[in-house]
Amino acid sequence: MNEFDVFYVFRHGDPVLVAVFAILLLMSVATWAIAASKLLTLFGVRRDNRAALAAFDASQTAPAFHDAIRDQRGPLAVIGQEAFAAFDDYRGVRDGSDKAEQRLDDHVVRRIRQAMDRQLLRMQAGNIVFASVGALAPFVGLLGTVWGIHGALIDISQEASVSMDLVAGPLGEALVATAAGLAAAIPAVAFFNIFNRSQRLLHQDFEAFAHDVHALLMHSDLRPGNAREARDRRTDPHALPDDGLHQGG
Repeated sequence: MNEFDVFYVFRHGDPVLVAVFAILLLMSVATWAIAASKLLTLFGVRRDNRAALAAFDASQTAPAFHDAIRDQRGPLAVIGQEAFAAFDDYRGVRDGSDKAEQRLDDHVVRRIRQAMDRQLLRMQAGNIVFASVGALAPFVGLLGTVWGIHGALIDISQEASVSMDLVAGPLGEALVATAAGLAAAIPAVAFFNIFNRSQRLLHQDFEAFAHDVHALLMHSDLRPGNAREARDRRTDPHALPDDGLHQGG
């Protein structure tokens, strides 16, 4: 073989080298596919979050904010919806006492925190692939190089005469495995760092928004079940108006 041919390994048919290059190709394809998907998701999340923040800024009351985010699907909207759901599901009373307020506050904070954790986990999907490819691909490529050099030296030892072309070709193609491993690992590490930073920034946005929503709810006059009752009245055209005569107690 007088020409340098990176596809020689596939034609040569060595199972180990073929498996190494196939694994590296799969790693590279998975890295770029996940990166493209996460990038599109990140753009959509930022757009939805801007809509939720605009709704919060435009709302003067907690019920008005609830109406504004009811049909939104962004992470901030989901966190806000979960905060209102905490009021709906709370089984205690809100009579103005410090103990009742503290129990309600703990319940709302816990539900908001759980919603934030779920949204962060969703945004972190795919990071394990970036980390795995970045850590393993160079070693997979090195394995291919070592195996290729081993096979090349065995082939050379069986030749009656050794020339530079006979040595350089197989060894050069074996070294391509290391380059392929680095080519798969470098983008994976870069994508991991880029998306990890974006997720940290989103986490800061979640924290700030959760604090604002919590303050809005806890300073409102909503009582457990009020949000659900108000929603039912708005969606049921036959519901009686809330004139204060239909409340129990």
